[in-house]
Amino acid sequence: MSDATLHAIDRDPDDFSVQIADQIESFLVAVTEVAKGDEPDSAVPFLLLEVSQLLLAGGRLGAHEDIVPDEPYEPDPGPEADVDDLRENLARLLEPVDVYSEVFDPYEPRTAPVPARISDDLTDVITDLRHGMVHYRAGRTTEALWWWQFSYFSNWGSTASAALRALQSVVAHVRLNQPLAALDGLDTDQAMGDDTLEIEAGRVMVEEISGPLGMRPVT
Repeated sequence: MSDATLHAIDRDPDDFSVQIADQIESFLVAVTEVAKGDEPDSAVPFLLLEVSQLLLAGGRLGAHEDIVPDEPYEPDPGPEADVDDLRENLARLLEPVDVYSEVFDPYEPRTAPVPARISDDLTDVITDLRHGMVHYRAGRTTEALWWWQFSYFSNWGSTASAALRALQSVVAHVRLNQPLAALDGLDTDQAMGDDTLEIEAGRVMVEEISGPLGMRPVT
């Protein structure tokens, strides 16, 4: 969507809200396009780039002073858009590397890693961002910024950061020509500790995923 349709014509392109909305809209459009599967060879590097750029917007929201909404109660944005198809498309596209292990809170002592899915993470982030975009498109700019900032701290910031770490790890394994452990048969409803992770990890070599994901090792 162009600025002409996303923003009112009298809004300054240097305005904080315009810049944040642009970055968020770019992420929403880009991930939706990737999920169509038209260019599977570049999916992982492209998602790495898009999530990195989104987290720049998140960092700016996080560093900004607390944004206070205009109204004491959030206006009803209407029903949430269905993301099941998007989630399933991303899961199929990322199937070789979709499941990864994540430590939920790095400041919680001795926290065991838990399984997660990049496809779940991305659709979770998109759901939060779309919620705020409904307010933005309706002209409720402060409400949109408040929601994006609040949900950055409470959900999508940590979720996007985890997905970024997983995507970066995939690219690094491939580019450095290192074996990549796969969580064979592991699902996200299972709890696991360090020992279980080591047992469950498969022996999948980089060359088995680099072709489908469109990446080449460093030579």
